[in-house]
Amino acid sequence: MSKNLTMTVLLDFYGELLTDKQRQALVSYYDEDCSLSEIAENMSISRQGARDFIKRGEVQLSEFEEKLGLAARFMKINQLVDELENLNLPENVQNLIDEIKNNL
Repeated sequence: MSKNLTMTVLLDFYGELLTDKQRQALVSYYDEDCSLSEIAENMSISRQGARDFIKRGEVQLSEFEEKLGLAARFMKINQLVDELENLNLPENVQNLIDEIKNNL
């Protein structure tokens, strides 16, 4: 998985655990594809300050995932559900699989 995609997934899982400034910088950078200059301007900070918020936020997100593993576990469960979905199973089991998938 590319770094951008990885960070976007981790931000979805752990973003609320970051400081407001870190979250804002990371959302702008990864989700909104803003440059460091644009982020700095929007946050009224220097370009270096924007970079620092992003770097510290990336480290935090990686540490959360290393300790908790929620994103990896979610992706593995999703993969297993997809594999189950492709099996020729009875309708009642397929319905349960659909319900699981909708609740992930």
